[in-house]
Amino acid sequence: MERKKKWQTHRGFIQDQNKGFDVIECEKCGFKHIVPIPTKEELQSVYQNDYYSMVKPLYIERYREDLGWWNIVYADRYETFEECLPTKFQRKMLDVGSGPGFYLLHGKERGWETLGIEPSEKAVAHSRSLGLNIIEGFLTSDNFKDMGTFDVIHMSEVLEHIPDPTEMISITNLMLNPGGLLCVVVPNDYSFFQGVLRTECGFKPWWVAPPHHINYFNFDSLTNLLERCGYSVFLKEATFPIDIFLLMGCNYIGNDEVGRYCHRSRMNFEMNLWRSGQNKVRRSLYQAFAQQGIGREIILYARKD
Repeated sequence: MERKKKWQTHRGFIQDQNKGFDVIECEKCGFKHIVPIPTKEELQSVYQNDYYSMVKPLYIERYREDLGWWNIVYADRYETFEECLPTKFQRKMLDVGSGPGFYLLHGKERGWETLGIEPSEKAVAHSRSLGLNIIEGFLTSDNFKDMGTFDVIHMSEVLEHIPDPTEMISITNLMLNPGGLLCVVVPNDYSFFQGVLRTECGFKPWWVAPPHHINYFNFDSLTNLLERCGYSVFLKEATFPIDIFLLMGCNYIGNDEVGRYCHRSRMNFEMNLWRSGQNKVRRSLYQAFAQQGIGREIILYARKD
């Protein structure tokens, strides 16, 4: 599609259309997003009341099933923070969009001082049952000053859901101590593999999922966003390219049973490397994937300038 779309102050070429929304390559924002952008009030209703009951009803249950694997994922991140933070730092962590709380629990068990902020009532209740300190709500320009400052801020699978990622990243910069670290994880959308699946295999753009997914990033656009907001990115990683199963003919789109099979296969691959003492090899592989723009999610580690 080569037609340009203008909506309020946003303008760019239309990439896709879905459910009455257009995905544009926004000239103002520097990344792809839908228009019209849902209001904060519309999103508040979705994430406070409906997300874990309607959109992801099995999310917490499956998180528990997969917790051994998740703890390997989390150990990677905490080890990176512990290696890269100056020794004088107190290891104070904020998790934005903390979900059911298992990431913070992992940190607490490592000796970190942790705080989460999460809009879902169900997820907040679960987190508090684990003995975690959680604020119910959204991180905004109105409430961030009440939370204090932090050595590390973690934000996984959040930026794609919010109406103004630039504002959110700018807020985190104000909350970090000088030299503090930010870790951001988002889906890697409009990726190389997805392009092949569309042109050669006839797949529709299944990753375009408005209104829940508003923003669509790649490694370059996310890096540029962080740098514009006062960060220096020092490490790029990818997660396992789960869409490689689609390229091999194993279609999990819309099929939960096949999707769980692919996910378990990915977990087996990663856990077997971890058990054999080859976790550094796996991380090096995923860092090489990141250099090629491959991987289902983007993981960026950045330091406050």
